[in-house]
Amino acid sequence: MTNTLLRTGAALAALTAAMPAMAEEISMIVCGDTMNPVQQKYIDQWEAENEGWTVAPEVVGWGQCQDKVTTLAVAGTPVGLAYVGSRTLKEFAEFGLIEPVPMSDEEKASYYPNVVDTVTYQGEQWGVPVAFSTKAFYWNKDLFKEAGLDPETPPKTWAEVIDAAKAVTENTDSAGFGLVAKTFDNTMHQFLHWVYTNNGQVVDDEGNIVLNSPQNLEALEAYKALVPYSEEGPTAYEQNEVRAIFLDGGVAMMHASIGAVSRLQDTDIDWGVANLPLGPEAEGPGTLLITDSLAVFSGSGYEEKAMELAKFLTAPEAQEEYDLAEGLTPLRPSANIDALVAETPYWAPYIDGIEFGGPEPLFTDYRGFQNIMIEMVQSVVTGQAEPADALAKADEALKELE
Repeated sequence: MTNTLLRTGAALAALTAAMPAMAEEISMIVCGDTMNPVQQKYIDQWEAENEGWTVAPEVVGWGQCQDKVTTLAVAGTPVGLAYVGSRTLKEFAEFGLIEPVPMSDEEKASYYPNVVDTVTYQGEQWGVPVAFSTKAFYWNKDLFKEAGLDPETPPKTWAEVIDAAKAVTENTDSAGFGLVAKTFDNTMHQFLHWVYTNNGQVVDDEGNIVLNSPQNLEALEAYKALVPYSEEGPTAYEQNEVRAIFLDGGVAMMHASIGAVSRLQDTDIDWGVANLPLGPEAEGPGTLLITDSLAVFSGSGYEEKAMELAKFLTAPEAQEEYDLAEGLTPLRPSANIDALVAETPYWAPYIDGIEFGGPEPLFTDYRGFQNIMIEMVQSVVTGQAEPADALAKADEALKELE
């Protein structure tokens, strides 16, 4: 259904692409509950520097934002600029609904490694990164101590995670590891943490599906090994629900975003944060790199101006101010970020993992990809399939999907 709607939208966009702008106003959809004051500040600056042009941002709740952007594009009445999950860029691009937003070599080099890959398809950039998320490893030092483990030494490898999870489960009233396996998008995200901490890939640099690899098999086998030492019934939990169990002292270890820090600071838990533990094939610290982007939609009649606005809002100074205000992983290195890490060391793991991290793979049918990955993980967690069989099945399904 989504692809049919997008084909219709592509045809309408082609009809309207040549139409001139009727007014010098850029429509913009922003996802969230309120307009971010930093972004509004830079919108005001852009308007002051572009006489005769105004920006009309519309704030749409997270649950409806993506659907509204898509619906407008499909109807042939696209918004000029929109906040979208970078995972959707390939689908929009394939159906001709968005414009490429070229980056110079200098612009690409300004980002942390691999960030630009999250918006790149067939050698072109289809959005400008505007929000960035990475993950790190959290452990409960009190539970480690109770289990007879060194509370100041977090596991550095998958094998050490499994051993620690076993010790916690057998020697305390809590589970060892918070395993995510609910029918929810972050089950796929959580598994990709394991892929990217073992030098694995889902799609290689030439666009080939390479899910069925030794590295990814090791990742799925590690997932299976943790099931006896995880919370009961992992298929009932997504990452925020696992985080809630961790905050209650119900699990000793988890993978989580920087948002867990503020919540943990309100508890009595003695906690630590470190790099995601590594698999046997890892070349260095890794993590899943998730970005959201500003996408320029075709057919507005002012695409070039919308691109200028997108670049202005995500320029280094503006972007860094936005990142720090929102508590997001920074998109670019800088002296200010170095100072942040020095002052608050818990930030370091979120940045360390970027160098060997990997993006959300771009699929035309992203939801189809997501569902295949979730089914694979769930079949292993529930014991319905062995890791090798589940991986091979998912690999074939992805190849058919593309």
